Amino acid sequence: MYVTQTRSKSDRNLHMKKLDFHMHTVATASDSDFSFSMEKLIEYVNSTELDAIAITNHNMFDSGQYAEIVSELAIDVFPGIEVDVDSCHILVIADPCRLPSFISAAEKVTNEIPDENSCISILRFQEIFGDLDDYLVIPHYLKKPEIKEATLGAISFAVTCGEVNSPKKFVRCIKDESQLVPVLFSDSRISSNLHVFSTRHTYIDCGEISLNAIKACLNDRSKVALSKEDGNNLFQVLSSGLKISTGLNVVIGARSSGKSHTLDLINKEQRRIKYIRQFSLVQTDEEKYRKEFESEVDGQQNRCVDDHLSGLRSIISEVVDIDLVSLENGVESYVDTLIRSAEEADRNDSFSRASLFSESEFSLGDDNSLTALISSTRQLIESIDFRSIIDKHVDQVDLKKLACELIDVLWENTEQRSRRAIANGLVVNVKRELAVRSSAIQISDVDFYEVALAHKKVERFCEVVKNVRSKCKIKETDVQGYKVIVRKEPFEGAQQLRALSQRNVAFSNAMSVYDKPFDYLLELKKIDGLRDADFYRYFVRIIYSVENSDGFPVSGGERSEFRLLQNISDAQNYDILLIDEPESSFDNLFLKGNVNALIRDIANIMPVVVVTHNSTVGATIGADYLLLASKEKADDNFEYKIYSGHPTDKILKCEDLSETESYVALMDSLEAGHETYEIRRAGYEVIKN
Repeated sequence: MYVTQTRSKSDRNLHMKKLDFHMHTVATASDSDFSFSMEKLIEYVNSTELDAIAITNHNMFDSGQYAEIVSELAIDVFPGIEVDVDSCHILVIADPCRLPSFISAAEKVTNEIPDENSCISILRFQEIFGDLDDYLVIPHYLKKPEIKEATLGAISFAVTCGEVNSPKKFVRCIKDESQLVPVLFSDSRISSNLHVFSTRHTYIDCGEISLNAIKACLNDRSKVALSKEDGNNLFQVLSSGLKISTGLNVVIGARSSGKSHTLDLINKEQRRIKYIRQFSLVQTDEEKYRKEFESEVDGQQNRCVDDHLSGLRSIISEVVDIDLVSLENGVESYVDTLIRSAEEADRNDSFSRASLFSESEFSLGDDNSLTALISSTRQLIESIDFRSIIDKHVDQVDLKKLACELIDVLWENTEQRSRRAIANGLVVNVKRELAVRSSAIQISDVDFYEVALAHKKVERFCEVVKNVRSKCKIKETDVQGYKVIVRKEPFEGAQQLRALSQRNVAFSNAMSVYDKPFDYLLELKKIDGLRDADFYRYFVRIIYSVENSDGFPVSGGERSEFRLLQNISDAQNYDILLIDEPESSFDNLFLKGNVNALIRDIANIMPVVVVTHNSTVGATIGADYLLLASKEKADDNFEYKIYSGHPTDKILKCEDLSETESYVALMDSLEAGHETYEIRRAGYEVIKN
């Protein structure tokens, strides 16, 4: 009978080990130039309190330097290498006890990847390292260059975790059982110029530090965390030691207490930040602000045009070079020479009676559709985001067999096309020599299939354009009461086309045949300055508009509100969102009813930090973590300090172990003190009753 034992939080913390298994100490061809500093490495390890590190230079391992690092550091140092495999990066960490065999494998990698443009195949990767179970294998997962699905599948038996590049992605993977267990490492270049130490580290619940123990922990997402005491609820955001929530953080404090200074530091030390600065969305110069807003709308409209008309763009590329007149002339020439040849049959001689005298050339064609099919099959094989859906309907093995067979057909077609091109060259030369020596009429060549296909393409193109031009609403999105509407409709005149082109050119001839799509395309080709790649924009008008809840275009003040909401919504494409005092620009009803709800939604998927001195935001938004900025006198100078804790904590604590009361901090920052709050509350009660 087994008894499950649970350890207390303090016991678990004793076992938590802090790792950085991705750092560079040699500038290779894949790196920007830097000079390694042993002093900086020692300082980095000590100040960040790391328990173990791995040295992972690009495609090489310096055994001499590794031995020197081991002798200088008091923590465990693992030998490693970052290998370029199939255009992605894979970390290979070895057991120090197996150093000789690892050095041998690393030397082979160095010899086979001499520069930044080279890489090895996943098959060769396995051949070089042999039994991958002897190593800790960590691919770039949600981090560029990201491992491909096919590459990951080939070594999945040896992969226990995947490297991500932000706490946001770390938390996403931890919550999703279908994803690899995430790890977050610094990827630092250890040079004398390294002044700000990375906060990207991973904690594992590991009693001893050995490669096998670490591998076992990294295979269990419950043993992996962003912080020592608080698991994945908090993570270190500044090198000074400041931690914030992976959800919603509210920063409070008096004026000039360092709130904005804190945001600036986060913006400096972290990557992929969306920073909405104080007053950045406020209307100051109405005309300038209107133009900025319209410029943003134009940018969104251009993106909508590209998204909605991408299919039309590809179709236009198929027909833009079709010359129906030339093809028809070819048919007429064929008929004419055929008739003349029949009428002058008596002029046939030994040259004209030769088989090659009237021989037709092979049609070469192309493999565009086959290439596109191979690309689509490859996407199905390598897709990560939709893997479960694809596997539910299509077997992965069958997809790979299909891809291989299609590639075989492509190679056969390419070889056959090459042979036909050689044969065509011979036929042309022979026909030319026979024609010179014969007085008979030589029948012109014409590819009736090519002519018929061209007409069919043009016919289909016209049908597509007429369908695309139908007037309708493409999309309507609600953004906290505002509506973003995308419509399409036909162009109504040459003026609209000229405005779109932003050129002083005439579109009147093109507009006169607007209802004949192919003729219209030919007229567009005649206009100087228009690129073929932009023709698709002139076939249908895409209109992107922003309306208020009443269905009218947004006014001046509403533009500011919408831009704030839009900026917050766009933050999901970043890793951290910073907002500095939104109440400086907007009223409380808008903040409570619109902004707070949107911020809470965004905080469900990424860390958000909001600076405020307004109770509507600070007290009602529902923060996960509270930060108090304070400017305090130390000796003859002032210093910025941050006290932090959960909103329900009675005491907020600083990194230097000093404390302050949460209630007093909230009252002073959001309500101008307890006494003021009570007076205002009493006043409201009088009015209410």
